[in-house]
Amino acid sequence: MEYKNYHFELTEQGVAVVLMDRHDEAMNTLGEEFVRELAIVVDRLEQPDVKAVVIGSAKKDFLAGADIKMFTDMEADETAVEALQALHEIYDRIEALHQVADKPVVAAITGACLGGGLELALTASMRICTDTAQLGQPEVQLGLIPGAGGTQRLPALVGIQNGLQMIVTGRPVRPYKAKKMGLVDEIVPTEKLLDIARKRAVEAIGTQQSKDGIRSKLRVAAIKDMALEGNPAGRKMLFKKATEMMVAETGGNYPAPRRAIEAIQIGIDHGRAAGVAAEIRFFAELVETPESAALRSIFFASQELKRDTGIDSHVDPLDVDTVAVLGGGLMGGGIAAVSAINAGVNVRIKEIDDAGVGRGLAYVDRVVSKRAKRRRMSEFEVDQIMNRVTGSTTWDGFERTDLVIEAVFEDLDLKRSIVKDVEAVVSKDTIFASNTSTLPITEIAKASNRPDKVVGMHYFSPVEKMPLLEVITTEKTSDETTATAVAFGKRQGKTVIVVNDGTGFYTSRVLGPYTNEAGFLLAEGASVEDIDSAMKSWGFPIGPLLLGDEVGIDVGAHISEIFLDAFGDRMKGPDMMAALVADDRKGRKNGRGFYIYDKGERKGVDDSVYGVLGLGAPKGMARSEIQERLSMAFLNEAALCLEEGILRSARDGDIGAVFGLGYPPFRGGPFWTIDTMGADVVVNKLDALAAKHGKRFTPAQILRDHAESGERFRT
Repeated sequence: MEYKNYHFELTEQGVAVVLMDRHDEAMNTLGEEFVRELAIVVDRLEQPDVKAVVIGSAKKDFLAGADIKMFTDMEADETAVEALQALHEIYDRIEALHQVADKPVVAAITGACLGGGLELALTASMRICTDTAQLGQPEVQLGLIPGAGGTQRLPALVGIQNGLQMIVTGRPVRPYKAKKMGLVDEIVPTEKLLDIARKRAVEAIGTQQSKDGIRSKLRVAAIKDMALEGNPAGRKMLFKKATEMMVAETGGNYPAPRRAIEAIQIGIDHGRAAGVAAEIRFFAELVETPESAALRSIFFASQELKRDTGIDSHVDPLDVDTVAVLGGGLMGGGIAAVSAINAGVNVRIKEIDDAGVGRGLAYVDRVVSKRAKRRRMSEFEVDQIMNRVTGSTTWDGFERTDLVIEAVFEDLDLKRSIVKDVEAVVSKDTIFASNTSTLPITEIAKASNRPDKVVGMHYFSPVEKMPLLEVITTEKTSDETTATAVAFGKRQGKTVIVVNDGTGFYTSRVLGPYTNEAGFLLAEGASVEDIDSAMKSWGFPIGPLLLGDEVGIDVGAHISEIFLDAFGDRMKGPDMMAALVADDRKGRKNGRGFYIYDKGERKGVDDSVYGVLGLGAPKGMARSEIQERLSMAFLNEAALCLEEGILRSARDGDIGAVFGLGYPPFRGGPFWTIDTMGADVVVNKLDALAAKHGKRFTPAQILRDHAESGERFRT
């Protein structure tokens, strides 16, 4: 029989080899047609001539989970329940092949084995993977829980602790960790995967393993701490601790991790049937929550950006094989690292002295060494990468550079002088990119003889960890330059948004009113703890005052001056903040800021800061007022950036805020938040704040327009 999404082969030994190959997508995902046909494939596997089964993939990835678009159609309780019950039935039948019919089932895993893909692999009696495989249950990142048995089969296989860790965090595991915890039996080279899987399937025919599979062999490994997991009191303590850690990490803002813990606990305490029923019920409930809708909107937006070239024309990007990075500090070293490691290009770090070059090279070496320690790369790969990175205090070799990225201090004259120096030694085709976070690229490009080759590439610290790249274009930046910057950013592993030029662009500018308002709140009697804890509770990873310490209070003061010059009184913060700079408070980097630091470790609020600011003891302020004023300042500035054409779309504004600034993912980004609240509600709140606190809260006209029309920013 011919299948649209599967290849089927029956060997002479009776081993059915099923390779998943979704015909309408580059990656295998669980779409409706794919699932329906899987049921037909299982019909064939249940025939008596099949003695064993190998399930693999004809693509580079095994199965990356559900087609997320399906969830939009599931936003009704009954629909979700029916779809999940149908999938459960199919997976149960696959499990029954070895549990009931004594037919070994081997999952041959390569690449992404995530969500419903891992749940499929869990139905097998044996799992073999390549050293490039990635196994996980990432559903919580979409505001959901595993819906095809993952909350029951995974903890039963790897132990409660490991199961909770994987499901509640959503973080995937690599092959060696997966083998250690008992999730996979064997790790093999990619080119030998199917051959070894067939061999293991044949060996298991007629053995006890075909029935009990890995569960009997690895019972000891699956239960890491028998004393804790093997008795009711220990399990109760384990689930209590997991819940406490989850609340501490998420602030209780995400319902899915809590439901995941509950589903696992129900299954452990009351049996698998009860656990499965809870899993299906909770999944159907979660798919309708605003948190899941917001998280899914981020997923779809990020997928769209993977296909977005950053331009409206069809110009191809230039090839980039050699990159120069000017500056070997934290930003320069990070840019060099992702260029060499992820993009695979030759990198030359230029600094003013040998010590600076050494710092840049050492930074790359630290990033590479960490990955090698975690078995993300071999020693041979480490050597290859480090051989691609060189340093210099001169301009030697720059004539062969395709892209130059400067990461020096935020000084316009300095950056202009660098433009001239670079253009004197590179070819006419070389692109010059500035990593400035605030200075207009147009002003920097005034020093260029080739302004069409000048672009902004704003990275976020630490570069090797932060996912966003903000590409900034001027009126003179060519489409070819823009497309090249975007394409190279993607090669570096970044999610890339393209914005138009202007002081602070989008991500830096939107923080201006937000951090200023924190200063006003402080002046009115709110404490440092009040302000930072309120916004952490609202969903940000850290509050605005701690953010000031992390960025550097001196850096923030410099940026404030730039914003004041560009935007006038609307960006003017309280005058008292200058006193912090006068008192030599730079934040974490010199151990003196809003908080106290001991050898770089934050100890608590520095109460002397109130005296430095000329304030008395804090009087306190309602958390709701703090959250409203700070969030409204952020939302309004985001809207102004869209109104003025800095942002190309509301989608980019949401991704930029979430991926670059830590905006709460469960709120979907500022524009998704506005849509959720209603633009009319936002305008009313801003008008009330403006009446009480001044014109800085005057609503953007685009907000008034949407309030009147009822139109959403995101569709």
